Amino acid sequence: MSTALSISARPQGRYQSNPATREQPWVRWTLLGLGLSFFALFLLLPLIAVFSEALRKGWDVYFAALVETDALSAMKLTLIAAAISVPVNLVFGVSAAWAIAKHDFRGKQLLITLIDLPFSVSPVVAGLIYVLLFGAQGWFGPWLQEHDWKIVFAVPGIVLATVFVTFPFIARELIPLMQAQGRDEEEAATVLGASGWQTFWRVTLPNVKWGLLYGVILCNARAMGEFGAVSVVSGHIRGMTNTLPLHVEILYNEYQFAAAFAVASLLALLALVTLVLKQFVEWRAHAQVKEAP
Repeated sequence: MSTALSISARPQGRYQSNPATREQPWVRWTLLGLGLSFFALFLLLPLIAVFSEALRKGWDVYFAALVETDALSAMKLTLIAAAISVPVNLVFGVSAAWAIAKHDFRGKQLLITLIDLPFSVSPVVAGLIYVLLFGAQGWFGPWLQEHDWKIVFAVPGIVLATVFVTFPFIARELIPLMQAQGRDEEEAATVLGASGWQTFWRVTLPNVKWGLLYGVILCNARAMGEFGAVSVVSGHIRGMTNTLPLHVEILYNEYQFAAAFAVASLLALLALVTLVLKQFVEWRAHAQVKEAP
């Protein structure tokens, strides 16, 4: 074992001792300084500014902005949109990844392209699509009005827009993972007599659980922080169709800066929690790979 370790360590030592391939100290420190400067200027400084502005007038003003009626309504609507869109995308993402990675069928490449569509389409355009479909002058607008159904400028439109902009996240996390794992274990389970559901629950799902959780975390963060598509279909009705990002915009436009930053701090906290969960999932996934025989 010691011989193997010494052999594996030689290339690295030879690389570091060779002047032709060794980086100069000033190069390393310059790259490190540029990276830290970028982090401080574009990430850390804005984050500090959000919390400092939110707490500038004291904790009383901060908590008053959070328990205000419109703020509570925005929180509730944000949670509703996320609570519906994430499970929908979970079912779609797992189904699409399973079909693409484990089966061959006509139209597979088309399905992969359609999954990536929300990444290439502006969220504002996505919201406009729903307005053109379900708005008062849209394709289905007159029929919806006859049956007294409201899609646009109501909760269903917000949910539809949120689902559209978030549905690639889970599928895109699972597809490469399932493709890398191959089909050998599923085929072996089938040969041994397992049904399709048994193969999925006992073979496929345990192998992709950390990637699935990673995709759910990203999907939930995007659902709660979505602005463009939701802004188009919401109508900006205070206390009814405003999510947290829209509520922040309204408060800021009304020069209620302390309240705007207080609500924005909730989204910042959500981002921090998402990063912590993301790092935990990545750590557990790497640990599981190292523990695997």
